[in-house]
Amino acid sequence: MNKLIWQCAFVLLTPVLACVCADAQTLSPEEQKIASYIDAHQSEQIALIEKVVNLQSPTENIAGVKQVGMVFKSQLESLGFTAKWIDMPVVMKRAGHLLAERKGTKGKRLLLLGHIDTVLSGEKFKREGNRAVGTGTVDMKAGDVVLLYALKALDAAGVLQDARIVVMLTGDEETAGWPLAISRGDMISAAKNADLALSFESAAGNRATVGRRGSSNWTMEVTGQTGHSAGIFRNDAGAGAIFEAARILDQFYEVLHKEKYLTFNPSVIVGGTQATLNVTAGTASGKTNVIPAKVLVTGDLRFISEQQKEAARAKMRDIVAHSLPRTSARITFEDRYPAMTPNEGNYQLLKQLDQVSQDLGS
Repeated sequence: MNKLIWQCAFVLLTPVLACVCADAQTLSPEEQKIASYIDAHQSEQIALIEKVVNLQSPTENIAGVKQVGMVFKSQLESLGFTAKWIDMPVVMKRAGHLLAERKGTKGKRLLLLGHIDTVLSGEKFKREGNRAVGTGTVDMKAGDVVLLYALKALDAAGVLQDARIVVMLTGDEETAGWPLAISRGDMISAAKNADLALSFESAAGNRATVGRRGSSNWTMEVTGQTGHSAGIFRNDAGAGAIFEAARILDQFYEVLHKEKYLTFNPSVIVGGTQATLNVTAGTASGKTNVIPAKVLVTGDLRFISEQQKEAARAKMRDIVAHSLPRTSARITFEDRYPAMTPNEGNYQLLKQLDQVSQDLGS
């Protein structure tokens, strides 16, 4: 864990000082102070992880999430950050977020991100040799402690003074409050005022993430002329809603499934003489000798850029528009999360992290 905090602190060091402080394989005086501080405070780091893991904070536990937030609030205030808790509207049933800031005048403007809610609750912190287990240990209370102690190490090295840093720990990462314009509004504002942003949640296989696909939902309603099944395909009866839905979904697959980074998934479908569907469940009824009048389908779409999203939606709309006889269909889209499209700046930051890792022998 110490080496991970070294890496994070060293990566933060360059934008804070607005210079490159060490050549490969050589630690600058500031970096040596950082490494020494982290090594000397290992037991504190583990104790803090244990403390916050043992505070139960599943997303829906508003009091528990706030309790964890207050632990980090006091820690950040001790480093000279101005910290505040941002409450969400009561109807959203979310605890809110912790926002802390140092309004310095030097270096790049940094946004450091984490979250303090968990999916589950109940398992206490426990050490098993060099491993630690407990609800939220990896996802991501240990990451929050890594963030904090990277800042503590920078402070001990005397390089946090006049730094321009915003820390935001969200209380609803696992299940975001809705609408996102409110639950993510403060994060978006902070991001617009930042030069660099780093999230401290661990990635699979000790990797760093330089891009992430966005997601959106879609809903399709297909209608057809109902009647006795003996007349299906006649001019006055047409193909029925289920054949039309099948045609559309098959064309979605044929046209889109090979596009790099793009996925689409029809997750729930119901159809028959009558059909209803909400976000997670649906009902349908009909008879074997009746042409189905209605099909409802819902699913998601994931994409690497806004351009890819809009191009895919245009193709889907075009497919939907070419209906079988006596049928019609309508598709609607709902934005969820935008894509974080990889860019050169992200790759340069990754290159710096890689160099730090090599300097530390990892």
